[in-house]
Order: sequence, then structure tokens, then C-alpha cells
Amino acid sequence: MSSSDIAIRVHNLSKRFEIYGAPRDRLKQFVLPPLQRLAGRRAGHYFSEFWALQDVSFEVKKGEAIGIIGRNGSGKSTLLQMICGTLTPTSGSIQTTGRVAALLELGSGFNPEFTGRENVYMNASVLGLSSDEINARFADIAAFADIGQFIEQPVKTYSSGMYVRLAFAVIAHVDADILVVDEALSVGDAVFTQKCMRFIRRFQENGSLIFVSHDTAAVQNLCQSGLWLKHGRVAQTGSAKGVSQAYLQYTLQEIYGDESSLSPLTPKTLGDEAGDGSSAPDAEAAPLLDYGSVATVRDNSGAAKGWKSGQADIVFVSFKPVSPGSDNVFSGGERVRVTVRAKANEALQNPILGFLVRDRLGQDLFGENTLPFSSQQPTPIGAGEQFEAIFEFRLPMLPNGDYAVMVSVADGDLYNNVQHHYMHDALIIHVSSEKIRWGLVGIPFERVELKVVHA
Repeated sequence: MSSSDIAIRVHNLSKRFEIYGAPRDRLKQFVLPPLQRLAGRRAGHYFSEFWALQDVSFEVKKGEAIGIIGRNGSGKSTLLQMICGTLTPTSGSIQTTGRVAALLELGSGFNPEFTGRENVYMNASVLGLSSDEINARFADIAAFADIGQFIEQPVKTYSSGMYVRLAFAVIAHVDADILVVDEALSVGDAVFTQKCMRFIRRFQENGSLIFVSHDTAAVQNLCQSGLWLKHGRVAQTGSAKGVSQAYLQYTLQEIYGDESSLSPLTPKTLGDEAGDGSSAPDAEAAPLLDYGSVATVRDNSGAAKGWKSGQADIVFVSFKPVSPGSDNVFSGGERVRVTVRAKANEALQNPILGFLVRDRLGQDLFGENTLPFSSQQPTPIGAGEQFEAIFEFRLPMLPNGDYAVMVSVADGDLYNNVQHHYMHDALIIHVSSEKIRWGLVGIPFERVELKVVHA
């Protein structure tokens, strides 16, 4: 890859912080080492070292979005501050091409005594805009922030949401080449968050994005690649989906501790046995609009990624119509049955079976689990026994593309459970339609009418 294609290049980046046990130790460090060197002695140090980052390297192409994930304290914010130039690396190098605009921790870059207007001028000027440029864009910035007359008040009187509104409004109007967003959108309301997401998607058409979030679905939605930081080091890089899945397994293992040991899945095809679970279907009503959709389902369990603890295994997954017909061709709107069968290798007190349908960006579209049933009627399972869940529903009409069906078996309740077998892509649904779909999922409409109303 040529240098002209790179927006950000980070090479062997490390950051060390000096931790002093008492104020006098800081004075000692300032005074004594120079004197010791003058006297020909080895200079001592009066602090403990904390390496927030060590040997971090990665590249971001122009127009690429990278998601950075990791637990609190893993070094994410430190990395972003060095990319933005507010922290100096201890070693290593950072190269950026173009203007960098950042939305870091809440209120960073704002003077709490200044008004919102004054902070807009200060922040925009730091990001490289002239006074004339800020004057020309101020009305648009104020309209984007939508905080009314509070823009003339000191920002120390602002709520957290107003802070984010104003900060994001500034970076949205400075013509940045690189946008850095660090968890800030989690404090905004739903309407403003949607506005920000629309801006980010427009920005991605030409600019490069660094997105930090604990929300792995958002990372998969917005980003092509991922970087997982663990204790200040790179734990994994790769596709946003692959990195997010590995991080999810790691975080669950940290929660479970010694209770269960999760191991990655190896390719294995599920058994082809399953009960029919047939029941009398409801009368099928013909939809008003013909969406011309064809959806096929294929078994992907042999290549599915995920993990298992060994205490229970999923042995069968099926996605079939309730009414007689082709087993793997759907049009949307018909009643379908999802069956998930598992085997308990050890006794399970409160087993849970569930599934989720996700789009290609990892967004959860719909799904269900057996918790509503088991909370009312507990069903303990003995070691060696098989059990299954059946879910019947009307299939939404999905836009064109591929969809993955995640399935899992767990033990516990809503607030405390252990996922014993988790498969990300057990089934793949492929949808092909000649008609336009609106939104992430469609539904069969029973009435659509246009008429003239006479007053």
C-alpha cells in the first residue's frame, strides 16, 4: 500500500506515565538526577512506571473506518489523544494526513467559563478555521447543536447532552479528513444520535473514521476493520466482525471466571435429527402487496464461529415453513418455525435456548429465547438429556442481502447466566427481491390506500 493511500500510520507506539507516591517525590525527580549525573553517579528515579500503551502499530486507509474496542483502562483514550496531538508518545511514531477532528471525553477542549459561542470560535480555530470561516458557518453549527439560547450561556451550566451536541456540531463543520469519536454519542438523546449517525455516514464517503465504543454491534455497523486493545497492547486486528466476536468471547470469559471455560468452535456439522414439532397452522391470508421476494436458508453450522464451555452442545438448528412446501424457500409474511435442539453434557438447572437474526453489519433485527417460558415453568435438564426450543412467527420481508442466524444455549436467568454454546452464523438466509423494501425489515400490509379527502 502506497503512502498516498494511508490516512493514519501508527508504528510501535508506546506511552509511559510516571506515578509519584507523594509530591516530594516529584521534586526529587526534578532536582536529584541532574545532580547525580554531574557527580558521576547513576541517576535514580523516584516514581513508578505505568505503560498505558506498548508497541501499538496499525494503519488506516483513506476512506476506511476502524473500530477500536477494549475494556476500560486498556489504553483506547490514550491512543486517541496521541493521534489528536494532545499527548506526546514516549516512543514510536504517528503520521496523519489531513485535518483531524475529534470528539473525545465529555467536554474536552471546552473552557467551562466561556459561553457556547466563545467555545465554538475557540475550538474551530484550533481545528484550523479562520475567523471569517467560523463566521460563515456559525449559524449552521448552532442549528446542528440545537441548544437554543444556551449557546450564549457558560458551558459550565450545560448538561452532558448539551456538551456533546455543541462539540459534535463543531467537528461536523470543520471539513475534517479524519474523524475521531470516543464513546461520546452514548450520552446523546435518540434524535440527536440519529442526526450524528447520518453525518458520520456522509463523512465516510470521503473521510477516515476512528470509532471507539463498547457497543460491538455499532462497531460492526460503522467500521470495516477492528483493533482490540488489551492492557495497552494489540490483542487482535482484522475485520470488524472477527475482532468484535473475539472480544465478546473474551469479555464473557472474564465474567464467568472459573465457572466455565469457553473455547473457540472448531468446524463441525450439527446432527440432522430433529422432531417435526408440527402444529396446525393458522389460515394464511394473502398479503395485499406482492413483494416478489425469495429467501433461501442454508446450514452454515460447519463453518460457524463462536465458543463452547463443554457443559452443553447445540446439535441441531432448522428454519422451516409451518405450512407444507419447500423447506428452504421463503417469500416473507408466511409462518415459519425455528427449532434449536441441544444436549446437556452436565445437569442444567434453568436451560435457555435462543436465536437472533442479524444483518450483514451485525445489527440485531429480531429474535427470541425461552426465558419467558422457563421463568414461568422451570425445566431442569439432566446430564445426557436432549432438549429443544420451537419458535413460530411470521417471517418479516427482508431487503436483499445475506442474514446470519445466531443460536445459543445457556443456563441461568435474565440477570445471571452462562452461555455454554454460542454460534454466530449457524444458518445463512439469502434474500433476493425485485421490489424496494423500506427500513431494515418489512411487514405484510393488509391495507394501503390513497384517496382524496374533501373538507
